[in-house]
Parts: sequence; structure tokens; C-alpha cells
Amino acid sequence: MKISGSDLHLFRVFESVARNGGMSAAQMELSLSQPTVSNHLTALEQRLGVKLCERGRRGFALTEEGRRVYQISMEITGMLEANSARLSCLRSVLAGKVEVGIVDCMATDPSFRIADAIAELSKAAPEIELNLKIMRPNDITKAVAEGDIDIGIGGSDIKVASVQYQIIYQEEHAVFCGSAHPLFRLKDEAITNAECYGHPWVHRGYWSGLRRHGFDGSAANRLTLDIEAQLLMVLSGTYLGVLPVHYAGLFERQGRLRRLPMTDEVYFADIEVATRASEQAANIGYVRDAIIKAHSMHL
Repeated sequence: MKISGSDLHLFRVFESVARNGGMSAAQMELSLSQPTVSNHLTALEQRLGVKLCERGRRGFALTEEGRRVYQISMEITGMLEANSARLSCLRSVLAGKVEVGIVDCMATDPSFRIADAIAELSKAAPEIELNLKIMRPNDITKAVAEGDIDIGIGGSDIKVASVQYQIIYQEEHAVFCGSAHPLFRLKDEAITNAECYGHPWVHRGYWSGLRRHGFDGSAANRLTLDIEAQLLMVLSGTYLGVLPVHYAGLFERQGRLRRLPMTDEVYFADIEVATRASEQAANIGYVRDAIIKAHSMHL
């Protein structure tokens, strides 16, 4: 069969489903609805004339033909990505657009040194045109892998083999409540983990189940996909939430939030620079290195 552009899209969808072991995680990675993912799988099966996977109440499993097609699809997409980068490298000048995706609510973090990198780039490589976008973590991973952006900055529980990651620093997160919440005026010694887990929580939908283990069960809990949306829910006084300390601290100093003494939910998120693992154009590599250098100078 001759492979068309639409076939390549179907292969990418199937590869994501196979790699993630089902449609739910692939749906998040691809930013597609479950019916759309299912329709794409069906279309590829019809195109190839073989059944690729078993999916239903018993779970997801590749057929023998599905395992062979998965290997072929990885070879096809890997070859396309590698040769695309080689073509880009023909122009080795430090000029042109570089697309950078960044997770939201980073500007308040003094450890985030992107401003230093931008200042340096404007002096050393003024012909490079940076295009910064605020994006959700899993969307950044997908966009880097598919070449929609050149560099991603943030952290995601989803890792893709075709993307390389370098940690530049860690972002502290802790539990906060709003000023109208029942826990706001209690003394630290009166606040227990059990009591905190008894209240409604709002967490981010792209977190893994392990990170929200303590409060997954209640129907009163809520999901958001953006940190600012999560903050607004916490400020209402109805929900507890795990927020970046640098961001929540602004509202804590205003008396609108309180950090709760829950050490079990304190964690440090790895903030990473993500680029495609294949060969990069000179301008992309230069920007990536400038971002990493700006952060290494302040470790």
C-alpha cells in the first residue's frame, strides 16, 4: 500500500494508544476525544484489513498483527522525524522562528530564569525570533513530539521516547486553603491529614493517580486543567488544593490563602526543558542551550 498523509495521522494515533496501553491516556496525550481516537483506530484497521487490538470491558490488548503494525509505525514516524530535522539543519544560521511552549503561572517563580535567557538571546542572536506560548503540560509533550513547537518548558507525568528531557530546577508545591475555609483559622496542631482529606479538593486533571491518591474517592472533588483555575477554586474557600508555593505565596501574603501543615502532600515538581531527541536545527539548539545555561548559573 502507498502511505498517504492521512495514513500517517492514523499511525500516530495508533502508536500513542499502543504505547500508552489504551485509549484513555492516549486521549489526553493527543488532545482528542475518546470517540475520535476509537474512530481513528477503526479507520486504520479498515485501511490495513486487519484487527489491531481488543478493546472493551475486559481491557485493551494488541493483537499479533497490532504488535507488528506498532513496530512499523514507530519506524515510520521515527524516520520522518529524523529526516525532517536533517532538512532543518541545512540552514545552520542563528535566525528564524523558535516556538517555545511554557506551562502556566511560571512568571512568579524566582527560580525560573527564562527572562535571563531571553535577554542573552536578544544580544547574542538577535535574528532568532522567539514565539512563547502558554500551554498545558501534556499538550507541551505532544506538541514537541509532533514538531508543533520546538522547545517545551514544564513538567508532565507523560514521557515520550522521541523527546529528550533535561531538568533545570524543581518547583515546590504545598497544600493551601482559602480564607473562608473552615481550616483557615485553626492552629497547626489542630489540623490532621485525616481531617484535610475529609474536605473537598481540587486538583489538576493531568496529574497521575499516585499524586492524588489521598482524595480521589469523593464526588465533591473537582478537576481543573490550569493552575490559575485551580487557584480560583481554592480561593472560594470550598476546596483544598496543591499549588506552587511561589504562586500561592502572593495570595498568602494578602491573607487570602493559608498554607496547611500537610507534609504528605508537599512535593517538588521537576521543571524540564524538552526537545525532540533527533537532530535539531542550529537556532533551536542555541535557544535550548541558552535556557539551560541561564538556570545552571543560579543553581
